[in-house]
Amino acid sequence: MSKHPRARSRSPRMSRTALSPRRVAVAAALGLLAFGAGWAYTAQDDNSGATPQARTGDRPGEAAGAVGADKPTNPTSPAGVPRATRGVRGAPGAPAASGAPGAPGATAAPDDPDQGLAGVSDETLARIPATARQLLLVAGKARDSSESTATLYTRPAAGADWVRASESWPAHNGASGWNSAEREDGDLTTPVGVFTLSDAGGLLEKPPGTKFPYDRNRLFVPTGRGVNGESLAGAFEHVIAIDYNRRTGVSPLDLFKPEGEDKGGGIWLHVDHNGPSQGCIGISKEAMKKLLTTLDPAAKPVIVMGPAGF
Repeated sequence: MSKHPRARSRSPRMSRTALSPRRVAVAAALGLLAFGAGWAYTAQDDNSGATPQARTGDRPGEAAGAVGADKPTNPTSPAGVPRATRGVRGAPGAPAASGAPGAPGATAAPDDPDQGLAGVSDETLARIPATARQLLLVAGKARDSSESTATLYTRPAAGADWVRASESWPAHNGASGWNSAEREDGDLTTPVGVFTLSDAGGLLEKPPGTKFPYDRNRLFVPTGRGVNGESLAGAFEHVIAIDYNRRTGVSPLDLFKPEGEDKGGGIWLHVDHNGPSQGCIGISKEAMKKLLTTLDPAAKPVIVMGPAGF
């Protein structure tokens, strides 16, 4: 019986001796894992680009279903890109694709001041013939002002946007401003509206490249003086008739008024004489040459004129 007690006493000692290496190995493994986790957390805390708010969103399960959320749910990387979306084209914070808005070399166009007719009402725009591909916009400073600005526009086809074709030129209109109602002969106003341009002429030879029918005539000599007493010499060296109360296909000197004498007529584009007119539009001699060599009857040119916002 003496053997049995000794056997029971040896068994526990042998068991403790046999299991000790395994326990040591497990403990060592757990210690290494704990050390590694602590090192990783410390490294993350050392990342100055990661905000506490961003780190709290890095919990498992929060990223899932975060698409469309109003706030970020993934930690921010040192590059400022959420880790879950870095390198994903089109994802928030991802590098923009070449040519996309915001990317280097992107071609997103800002609002273009040379595109479209600014300061023109929808009503006036609706009156512009669809066939017109050249347009001279004369915009007055105010309804009772004789100062205005002329700008040439073109478009490639009917319905396309108007594009500014040249610089703007200072201009003069009637001494009493603009008239959008019933104009009377001699009231010193310029008619408001959209009018075709068909015929030209002048005291001087037409500039090379002129496409309008052009009547060079010695009768293009104004008489008297301007409204402010200024000389009118040279004012009719080049003119383009504005088709207001006139018949087209004839010289600007033609005196016939289809809508009656009371409405007046003889409204021209002509060389400015540094003062207001009796109803015509005056621009510089160089601007007149530019118009004569640019406007083409085949492009159905029109003049759109009136005070600001007409």
